[in-house]
Amino acid sequence: MDIKFLVNVTSRAWALPILASLHDGVPGRQAPLLTATGASRTAFAQSMDHLIDIGLLERNPGHGHPLRPEFRLTKQGAGVAELASRIQHLSGDENQDLLRRSWTVPVLTVLHRPSQFTEIKRRLLTISDRALSQSLQSMEERSWIRRSVDDMMRPPKPIYSTIHTGAMITKVTGAATETGYTQL
Repeated sequence: MDIKFLVNVTSRAWALPILASLHDGVPGRQAPLLTATGASRTAFAQSMDHLIDIGLLERNPGHGHPLRPEFRLTKQGAGVAELASRIQHLSGDENQDLLRRSWTVPVLTVLHRPSQFTEIKRRLLTISDRALSQSLQSMEERSWIRRSVDDMMRPPKPIYSTIHTGAMITKVTGAATETGYTQL
C-alpha cells in the first residue's frame, strides 16, 4: 500500500472504524454502522463520502431506500478493510481515540526501524512539524513508541522506535506497504 494512499484513508477520523466494522460483518447501513463505530452523524457522513470518493465503498445497487442507502466494500476496499480490522483489534477499545487521529497509523507505518524526527518527516511529505510532534508525543504517552536520545551524536538527537501495540501495528501496516497490499 502506498503511504500517500494510507495518509488519505486515515485523513478522516472514522474511516478505519467504518472499514473495520464492514469487514467484521456489520451491515452496510447507516444505523448499524453508527452504533458499531460510535461516530456522530456528521463525522460519519463525511467519512462515508470520503471512502466513496477514494473508491473503497460504493452504494449497493438495488438495495436500501434512497434515504437509507446500503453500502458495500469495493474490491480494493475489502483489502483495506481487512487491514483496518487487524489494526482495530490490535489496539484494543481503550486506544480507539488514538487510532482516529489522522497521523497515528501513517507515522507507525514509517517507523519500521528506529528513526529520527527528520527521517519520519521526510517519509511523510505532507505532515507538519507540529502534527508530527503531537503524534509522537501522544503515542509515547500510551507506550506505543519509545523516545531515546543518542548521546554519541553531536548535538544529541532523539530517536523514535515502536514498542508494544505500536510495534504490532507497525508490523501489520509495514507488511501491507511492502507487499503492495492495495494497488492504485
